[in-house]
Amino acid sequence: MKEYPGCATVIPASKPLQPATTHSPHFLHLHGTKGLWRRTKNMGEGIIIGILDSGLSPGHPSFNDKGMPRPPAKWKGHCDFNATVCNNKIIGAKTMLKAGADEKKHLPPIDDGGHGTHVASTAAGGFVKDIEISGIAMGKASGVAPRAHLAIYKVCDTLGCAPPDVLKGFEEAVNDGVDVISISLRASEEAFHLDPISLGGFYAMLNGIFVSTGAGNDGPMPTIIANNAPWLLTVAASTTDRQIRSTVKLGNELQLYGDSLCQPKNWTSKLFPLLYVTGDGSNANASKCLNGTLDKKLVQGKIVICDHGIIGSIMKSTIVQELGGVGTIIANAEKGSYSTQDSTMMPDLFPTSHVSYVDGMKIKDYIRSTKQPVGTFLFEGVAHRNPFSPSIAAFSSRGPTTQSPRILKPDVTGPGVFILAALPPALVPPTIIGKDKSKSFYFLSGTSMSTPHLSGVVALVKKEHPNWSPAAIKSAIMTTAYVTDIDGKPMVDHQHIPADVFDMGSGHVDPNKALDPGLVYDNKYEDYIPYLCGLGYKDEEVNNILMPAPSVQCAKVKAISEEQLNYPSIGVSFQGNDTTKTIYRTVTNVGKEGNATYKAAISVPKGMFAKVEPSTITFTSLNEKKTFQIVFERLGGAGSALAFGELKWISGMYSVRSPIAIMRS
Repeated sequence: MKEYPGCATVIPASKPLQPATTHSPHFLHLHGTKGLWRRTKNMGEGIIIGILDSGLSPGHPSFNDKGMPRPPAKWKGHCDFNATVCNNKIIGAKTMLKAGADEKKHLPPIDDGGHGTHVASTAAGGFVKDIEISGIAMGKASGVAPRAHLAIYKVCDTLGCAPPDVLKGFEEAVNDGVDVISISLRASEEAFHLDPISLGGFYAMLNGIFVSTGAGNDGPMPTIIANNAPWLLTVAASTTDRQIRSTVKLGNELQLYGDSLCQPKNWTSKLFPLLYVTGDGSNANASKCLNGTLDKKLVQGKIVICDHGIIGSIMKSTIVQELGGVGTIIANAEKGSYSTQDSTMMPDLFPTSHVSYVDGMKIKDYIRSTKQPVGTFLFEGVAHRNPFSPSIAAFSSRGPTTQSPRILKPDVTGPGVFILAALPPALVPPTIIGKDKSKSFYFLSGTSMSTPHLSGVVALVKKEHPNWSPAAIKSAIMTTAYVTDIDGKPMVDHQHIPADVFDMGSGHVDPNKALDPGLVYDNKYEDYIPYLCGLGYKDEEVNNILMPAPSVQCAKVKAISEEQLNYPSIGVSFQGNDTTKTIYRTVTNVGKEGNATYKAAISVPKGMFAKVEPSTITFTSLNEKKTFQIVFERLGGAGSALAFGELKWISGMYSVRSPIAIMRS
């Protein structure tokens, strides 16, 4: 079609379509007069975030040091980039490949794949003005903690991430003096004493350093979750409310939201014939628009619906375009899903709309219902307040863990779908990048993207409370998380089924509330020893985790069952003929005033009874601790194998929430 050949012409860059790029700082309420940055004058100044990943793209404007303070005096690291890259933002940069072997020791950690660059800019990228993505997503880019310092440790190359290199990265980061470690990687080994992230994370925690990790991208099936040690923050991935909208309008006036980076400037309001070919026999894959499966005579002048799968959506659109089609609708193939694109925002070159499986079925039903189905696209650019936001991504790994099921994982969720952040210029599709080629940004999805959001939030909390332990910061984030979407409805997953603790953890991070949680559930490294012994680890395995802390003998330790660890969420297991379980927790008063009284409010599922003792706790000073118990009683009847509740400690402005999961076997 000559009139609309593709996306060479898009909405002009002079047209400001809001958002600020990397919309997630807006979604997290960091911007604005009431946002955390301005309200608390806190952008992470003086906090050092260590990024263990694939390195960094040198010279990217996200890592300029305009407005940055000098590194804190405690910093002991060095930067192996040249003087034009090393600055007050990038204060450390090392290559750890082959466990920091001499021949690699001073090689700059250049990012070959873009993953590390994207992660680093999400956590603490500086402000970059006038970003263009296909000429539409204009605005100012920044990370969550834009004034925090970055230390880069290259532990991965194009072949992967070797465990010795990962452990060396942890060691270097701890010795250099970072405050937060962000590691968007997962190991294949679950056992804590063999997992480099669990081992390195414990060493970091031992030194007062917070470790933020991803849950993994193996959802939505349960129990395939990574990084589940209780001393790690395990982050799930959810959507934001932004969409680069390409709406499908059908002849029956039904409008279905889709998305696309192809936004033609002069698209017509004309309705075009719609085509969906189901195929059979040798053309069984015609519905997926494979090469050679479509008839040119049928395709010409039509918008073609293509099911996702086998080949990429760009190739599907190219095939349709070469056969004379005017556009494509790519339908997600995951049954029951309301998600549009699986994980990556594709750089469409041809008028396209990516729609969900559910909306794809509506389009197909319409086509079957009429002899002359027609439709068109409404290219609306950037839209906000997308309904059901945030919702849990299909790919985000689910709990419970098999290693320690009564430690409820994931811990929390954060933005991880279509996150716009820095990439090396060579890795950004040329049709997408703006006029200034140095400002190379692109959309990626995964718990790799949600993890640095939480790392940035941790930096903000650490700035506000420099003496808090990693466990206290983690508790503050978990107990202040919210569990509703932007419309106040319960958060859902990709199928619009209400999310539970094994999908979203304690909920979606709320940075503003995390700065002032009221109470925290704290732990020291010694508190994990009876937990590890209670899991049945052998002495040498426990001591492998504890190194370099003093070794222990589990026979001399009063072991605890896993649910008795002083964790901000509560997992309870009833086995066999068990009828009652008592869980103990200790909270520390960190609110604005020393004098405070909290009252317990607990809800449990049908078939259960629970009582909090004492039900009221009163503090007379800051940092005072109080211990309470929850007695759970199983009533008559079998009940479901898995059910959920919550405990809240309420006092004036504070509501300290812990999700509860009750498992029966």
